[in-house]
Amino acid sequence: MKGSDILKEIEAIEDEILTIRRHIHEHPELSFHESETESFIASKLEEYGIEFKKGVGGHGVVGLIKAGNGKRTIGLRADMDALPVSEETGLPFSSKVPGVMHACGHDSHVAMLLGAAKILAKHQKDLRQNVKFLFQPAEEDGGEGGALPMIKDGALENPHVDHVFGIHVMSNSPSGTIAIRSGPVMAAPDLFKIDIIGKGGHGSEPNEALDPIFIGAQVINSIYGIRSRFMNQINPLVISVCMVSSGTKDNIIPEKMHMEGTIRTLDESMRAEVKRKMSEIVPRIIEGFGAKGHISFKENAYPVTYNDPASTEKVIEILKTIPQIKVIDIGPIMGGEDVSRFLEKAPGTYYFMGTRNESKNLVFPNHSSKFAADEDILKYGALSHVLIALNFE
Repeated sequence: MKGSDILKEIEAIEDEILTIRRHIHEHPELSFHESETESFIASKLEEYGIEFKKGVGGHGVVGLIKAGNGKRTIGLRADMDALPVSEETGLPFSSKVPGVMHACGHDSHVAMLLGAAKILAKHQKDLRQNVKFLFQPAEEDGGEGGALPMIKDGALENPHVDHVFGIHVMSNSPSGTIAIRSGPVMAAPDLFKIDIIGKGGHGSEPNEALDPIFIGAQVINSIYGIRSRFMNQINPLVISVCMVSSGTKDNIIPEKMHMEGTIRTLDESMRAEVKRKMSEIVPRIIEGFGAKGHISFKENAYPVTYNDPASTEKVIEILKTIPQIKVIDIGPIMGGEDVSRFLEKAPGTYYFMGTRNESKNLVFPNHSSKFAADEDILKYGALSHVLIALNFE
């Protein structure tokens, strides 16, 4: 079927897609707490006559349309959790949950995929392969997340998923564009924590104390030097200390200092090397000043998000058939994504729907308290899902 014909069908249900998005936006839920969102998604799949299973790996929902000869299956994925952010958009459908907001666009992701599911249910006879709808919780967790528990719970089996595709709305790209690239597209995000235990004392007599703040400053400078002095300068790497906690008063040298930060890499070997180097350097500096301490890393942090080149080439050709959308190249993004777990198991593509619209003052970045997606592009995201399901081979 022609994309223009499908678009007309999607435009006929556009109000429903927007209603879905606004309902989810008003009722955001944090990672591992998406019970209402889970039930809402399940109710919609039931309404559309799509087979589904709730409680997959937690609050995950998996829908299934059986089609074709049943030998091949593609997965279409959307995440559903929100962030601990107090909304400041002023939208009439702003979050009703204090301190929680869909500041990353996952409400839009669910709405686009549910819109696509409704259309695909009507075109089951036109499908040449099964389609699974993977509604994933806990993407924002950063550790085990929601994808891995879903996979362990069989989300990619019975039937086996051969390819996975997904969309993320992105404020960095203008509305009317889809940004995409082959190979590593999003970074592995590793959380580190460093604790330093010195000796407290009076601020006027630092020589009688063992200042953990001074030692912490040396640690920060040293780990920032890993990028410039120990790693291949061609490969992207970010190390950022983002939280430091120590002390209670201006004239008291504290006993302890705690810091947390993030490492972002696009190469698994560099990822391992950076953590090894930090594990070497940090204890040596702390011990060299006579203090105690340690460094730890969050377990099960997401891997690099990798777009399979062969799959991505096919997806680009499909997306280029949408005349209202311009497909553009994108450089690697140092943000991390739990979709990487699915793409480890089944080759596929993760692409970005531009949502920046200066004429509507939609210019704030993802994760901002003022982030808002351009709702005019949601129908094209739904269309891209449908076209991939119909045409990817």
